[in-house]
Amino acid sequence: MELNLTRVDYLQVGVTCPRTMRLLPEKKTKAAQKVAVGDQEGTLHCFGMKKGEIVQNFKTLPGAKISRLELGGPLDAVQEKIFISCGSEVKGFSKKGKQFLGFDTNLTESIKTMWVCGSHLLLGGSYIFNHYLDCKDENYFLSSDHINDVICLPLKKVSNVTPILACQDRVLRAIDGSDLLYEVEVAGPPQTMALFGRDGGENGDEVLYGTSDGKIGFVEIGREHPIHKWEISNDKRRGGIQCIDTYDITADGVPDILVGRDDGQVEVYAYDMTEDPTMKFSQSLSESVSSIQGGVVGSGGHDEVVCCTYAGWIQGLTTEPQQKAVGPGQKVEISEESQTKITALKHEMEELQRKVIHEREIYQHAALSKKDGISALPQFNINDHFTLNKDDASYNLSIEVQVAIDNVLLQSDVPIDLLDVEKNSAVISYSACDSENGNFLLATYRCQANTTRLELKVRSIEGQYGVLQAYITPRIQPKVCQVRQYLIKPLSLHQRIHKLDESRVMNTLKLTGNFSLAEIHSWVNQCLPEIPERTPPGDSIRFYFMSTFLETQLDCSYRKGEGIFRSDNISTISIMKDVLTKEATKRKINLNISYEVVDDTIPATLWRIHPKLEYQLLLAKKFQLIEALKELQIHEQDLTFMSPEYRQILDDADKLQDEYKKQPCRLERLYGMITDLFIDKFKFKGSNVKSKVPQLLEVLDHYEVENLMEFFNTGGN
Repeated sequence: MELNLTRVDYLQVGVTCPRTMRLLPEKKTKAAQKVAVGDQEGTLHCFGMKKGEIVQNFKTLPGAKISRLELGGPLDAVQEKIFISCGSEVKGFSKKGKQFLGFDTNLTESIKTMWVCGSHLLLGGSYIFNHYLDCKDENYFLSSDHINDVICLPLKKVSNVTPILACQDRVLRAIDGSDLLYEVEVAGPPQTMALFGRDGGENGDEVLYGTSDGKIGFVEIGREHPIHKWEISNDKRRGGIQCIDTYDITADGVPDILVGRDDGQVEVYAYDMTEDPTMKFSQSLSESVSSIQGGVVGSGGHDEVVCCTYAGWIQGLTTEPQQKAVGPGQKVEISEESQTKITALKHEMEELQRKVIHEREIYQHAALSKKDGISALPQFNINDHFTLNKDDASYNLSIEVQVAIDNVLLQSDVPIDLLDVEKNSAVISYSACDSENGNFLLATYRCQANTTRLELKVRSIEGQYGVLQAYITPRIQPKVCQVRQYLIKPLSLHQRIHKLDESRVMNTLKLTGNFSLAEIHSWVNQCLPEIPERTPPGDSIRFYFMSTFLETQLDCSYRKGEGIFRSDNISTISIMKDVLTKEATKRKINLNISYEVVDDTIPATLWRIHPKLEYQLLLAKKFQLIEALKELQIHEQDLTFMSPEYRQILDDADKLQDEYKKQPCRLERLYGMITDLFIDKFKFKGSNVKSKVPQLLEVLDHYEVENLMEFFNTGGN
C-alpha cells in the first residue's frame, strides 16, 4: 500500500526540547484536535485550527525552561489535562489554560523525563527516579546510568504500577516499587519509548523504543521476564531516534509506528503481512524532530502526522489532498471573498517585510556604532550531539542552531580525521597547524545561506586523546560565537556491550593501591566512553566493551583498592595501563601493577586486522592504476587485450575513487595499529623495538600475512 502525505506548515513557537508537544484528544472521532507545545522560554502554547485559520487558545507567561510535556487526567476519563515540567516543578493546566497544579518537588536534580498516569506522577532526573501518588512521595530508585526516558505500563490493563526506565547503558529497567524488577538489554542507548497503540497492546505490556544510534525495537514487558519481538537496524545510517508514537495513519486497523529522528527524518512504519514492520513513508525536514504524534489538526476527518522541530516549527504531514483535481481545459475558480483575503495577506506580508528590514537596519547601526553600541550580546541555543557510529568506527558530530549558521571552526589538540558526509553542503578549508604546540587540526566549514544544521564525521586514533573544540558563529549582528568541547578519550572507539565471548584468550592487567571506588571509577571514565560520570551503586563495578574497529573485547572490573582489566588486544591493555598510571600519579597514589600477557592473542589480533588491511591495500593499488588505465583507454579503441581485472577497474573507476577519498587515512591507521601492537608486545617483555619499525613497515609494504606473523614471532631478528 502506497502512503502519500503532504506537508503543511502551521506556526513557529520558541526552541523546543524533545517530547514537548502533544495533541489534545477530542470526544468526537476524527474531530480537529488542539496542539499543546512548550518551549525553552517556559511558555506553554495551545492552538487549534478553525475554518483553515490558526486560533490561539491560550499562551502562558514565560518562565523556567519546559523540559517535558505530557497529558493526563482520571483513568476513566479523556486525558486532556496538560502537565509540564520546569526545573524541579510540575505544573498542570486545563485545556482552557487555567492552572490547577503547581507542585514543587524540591528534587536535587532537574526533571528531564515525566509520565502521568491517573494520580500517579513519575519523574526522572539524570540518575534519580521518583514516583509520586497524589503529589506525595511514594517510591524512589537510583539508576546506575543516565535516565533518558520514563514510561509506565497502563493501569487499566496492568494491576501493578510498573515504570520502565530507558537508560544510557543500553538497558531498559523495569521497576517494582523502589526495587529493580529486571533489566532488558537492547542494542543501543534507548533515547525514547512509547506504549504500542498508546495503551500497550492487548495485555498492556508492549513497549516500543528508539535508540540514539537509530535503531527501533519492540519488547513485551512481562511480570517475570521480557520478550524481544523485533528490532529494526539502522543500515542506512540515518539519525538517532528523538521521538516515537503509534497511530493508524494507513487506516488498515493496525497502529503504525511514527518516528522522528535528529537528522530531520520523519518515517512511518506499517505491518504489511509480515511480523516486522516496514517503512511506508519518509520525509526529510530541515531541522531535527523533537516531537511527533498522529492525529487530526488541520481539517476534520483527515489524519495527520504532526511534528515539532527543534526551532519550534509545528508541521503536519496530512492525508488530505492539498489541490483539487481539475479536468482538461478547466480553470480553478476562486471566489471573490477568497481573492480579497489573498490580496489582504499579500499586503500584510509586504508590510511585515518592510518593518523587518527597517528594524534590522536600526539594529545593524546600533551594533556597529561606537557611541550607542549594544552592550548585551545576542543569545542563541545550540543542539549538538557527538555519538560513536559502530558501523564505520567514527564519531558523528551534529550541530544545530536556532538561527542560520555562518561558519563553524574546528580545532583539535589530538590527531583526528575529518570524513566526507553526503548531507553536508558546507565548504571546508584547512589552515596550517603547529603540531609541536599541540594543535593538530584547524578547519573551517562555511555554510550556505539559511543552513541551521551541520553534520560532520570524525575519526580518532586510539591511544591519542585530547579535546575537539567547535567555534560556532551564526549569521547575526554583532558577531558572536559559542564554543563547544568534545572529549576524545584514549579508547574512544570502544562501545559498551552486555556480554563477553569467554572463549577468547585474554591478556590481564591488575592494579592495586590505596584508592577508593570513586577514584578508580573516575580514572576509567577518563579512559573510556559511555561510562557514567556518577559512580554506580554497589561495592564493585564491571563493564564490558568491544572495539568498533577491530571487534576486540575489554573487560573492566574494579572495586576499592583493586582493578582488573582483561582484553584480547594487548594494545588496549597498554593504553589502559598508561592512562590509569598517569591519573594515579596526578593524585599522588602509588600503584602496584602486575600483568599477564598471552602470546596467542597477538596472532588473533593480526587475523582480525588482516581482511581490513588486505582490502585497503587492494583498494590503494586499484586507485593508483585508474589514471594509467584511463590514459590507455583514450588512445586505444579496442580494450579486449586488457585482462578482465583491469577492465573491471575501469568500469568501477568512479566508485573506487569515491571510496578511496572517503577513507583517506584508513591504510595509515591500520599500519599504525600493527606498529603499536608490535611495540606493545615487546614493551611488556621489557624490550624496546622502536628501531625495528622501519623493517616492519617494509614488511607491510610487501604484505603477506605469513611474513608478518613471522616478523612478530622473531621480533625482526
